[in-house]
Amino acid sequence: MAGGVMMNTAGGKPYPGKLTLYVVFTCVVASTGGLIFGYDIGISGGVTSMDPFLLKFFPEVYWKKQEASKSNQYCRYDNQLLQAFTSSLYLAALIASFFASTVTRVLGRRWSMFAGGFAFLVGAGLNGAAQNIAMLIVGRTLLGVGIGFANQVRGCSLQ
Repeated sequence: MAGGVMMNTAGGKPYPGKLTLYVVFTCVVASTGGLIFGYDIGISGGVTSMDPFLLKFFPEVYWKKQEASKSNQYCRYDNQLLQAFTSSLYLAALIASFFASTVTRVLGRRWSMFAGGFAFLVGAGLNGAAQNIAMLIVGRTLLGVGIGFANQVRGCSLQ
């Protein structure tokens, strides 16, 4: 029943669950993974179209963008390094989520969350201090590892 409410008809009594502070906090933590992904999509999309960023890290894309502004707008961001920069976070998050399940099983959720947070912190620092494309991609990869760990650990805590 799409959009409906599930009713307990077997026992005759409704479920006595209550909305507690713990439940609210768990929901906020669970939504953080999606928030991080959405935030990254908005930020990386905006940053990759900024002229100073393109001039420093992707000058060939900047010049294509300038030429395309006078003509066809199609494929002005056609660059494999720029695509590697953008997709490295998502690919790393996918792969890290597979390894995070083993880490969570062996070491527990606390250490998995710590590892993910540490990887995210180091990745953010690397991206903030980036001087070349390699630092950008490694930083985004570490951000992806952090997000992958956070999403996997979050999924384990909801089960």
